[in-house]
Amino acid sequence: MRWGLLLFVIAWVPGARAFVQSAVAAGASHLVSLEVTGSQRFTSEQIAATAGLHAGSTITKDDMQAAADRLAQLGCFATVQYRFTSVDSGVKVEYQVTDAPAARVLFDNFPWFTDDELDAALKDSVVLFDGAAPQAGAILDAMSAALEKLIATRRMHARVSHTLTNAPGIDQQVQIFRIEGPSLNVQAVEFSDALAKNDRAIQQSLETLIGKPFSRSAFELFEFEQVRPVYFSHAFLRVKFGTPQARFTGNPNRPLPDTVVVLAPVDPGPAYVWNGVAWADNHAIPSSDLEKLVALKPGETADGIKLEAMWQSVRDAYSRLGYLDAAVTSEPQFSDSSNHVSYRVSIKEGKQYHMANLVLTGLSIEGEKRIRAAWRIPPGAVFDKQIYEEFLSTGIAEAFRGLPVHYEKIGRFLQTDQTTARVDVMIDFQ
Repeated sequence: MRWGLLLFVIAWVPGARAFVQSAVAAGASHLVSLEVTGSQRFTSEQIAATAGLHAGSTITKDDMQAAADRLAQLGCFATVQYRFTSVDSGVKVEYQVTDAPAARVLFDNFPWFTDDELDAALKDSVVLFDGAAPQAGAILDAMSAALEKLIATRRMHARVSHTLTNAPGIDQQVQIFRIEGPSLNVQAVEFSDALAKNDRAIQQSLETLIGKPFSRSAFELFEFEQVRPVYFSHAFLRVKFGTPQARFTGNPNRPLPDTVVVLAPVDPGPAYVWNGVAWADNHAIPSSDLEKLVALKPGETADGIKLEAMWQSVRDAYSRLGYLDAAVTSEPQFSDSSNHVSYRVSIKEGKQYHMANLVLTGLSIEGEKRIRAAWRIPPGAVFDKQIYEEFLSTGIAEAFRGLPVHYEKIGRFLQTDQTTARVDVMIDFQ
């Protein structure tokens, strides 16, 4: 049978499948060739292997649609299209795909295996695994099944779950695979660098990990929140944390060891010296005034905590002038020869907001009267966020002094309108 030419886009809307059924004549034909184009991550052969169609077989219109459905459901592709052309010997089919966003894969609590072993097991079982994973889709369940098969070789039978979450400290997502069931508790943590080994704050905070189930994601969060600030405060601005490794402890003759010791590699890099800042795109606040917010002098240790506080003080200065959307971007310029660091700080100021309405809910007539009398930013005035914050922390209590007011919490919200450059202050007493 000869078929005509058809281009079909998988749109996942009601009636899409019915459209194909009415557009293609009934019957079957010999599949001469199958090609997949458009992916930057996978080859045509890899994708075709997951489609379920094979050159030389007999296919129908339903087979082509089912193959498209399978590709779309994997989660690896943002779009799936196909077209086919009839030839004397049968039909040629081409699928056109675009790659979906991929996330880094993290194996959370698989201390019995190296990452290379886990990667190899997934590549052997899951054709479209290239070291990353989509945000959702059927391929994630296939990856979990492959990992469950692997851990069964160690006489463990447990479910492997997957969770998409934000990686600490970076604007990226990570797909975490985790064993739900048997776990090994952390007996101790051994850092490779002397600072982490000897810092009292780090050692004391390890209590949140010791005795708890081993989890790489939990440990990476610990390094970001507890260890990284210590290194930053000592001017190790380019500190790098290696992959934490679990070393088994306990009786080696038992099928499952009791605990693990976590080996945590840390590369501190050089300690940097402050060499100043260059301001860019600032108009509302002169560079000379911004310099007054710099807490370091050239030649001093480049304390990363002070640096973060400096950039925040710049944001605060703009918010006091009504620039509520001001974005401060700091770009370090490292000198490897002298271990000096300078910064280029660019400021996207945005609009200057003025006070619009004060919206109060949950108060008595007398309570609302007192709050409005105490509010210090009149309509039309430049919105000073510091005044707003001080009012929430102390001004409300002062306004209610001597008045029996009962509320458990205060909801607050700033509703900005970029078109009018006005801001409504909403305070809800609950």
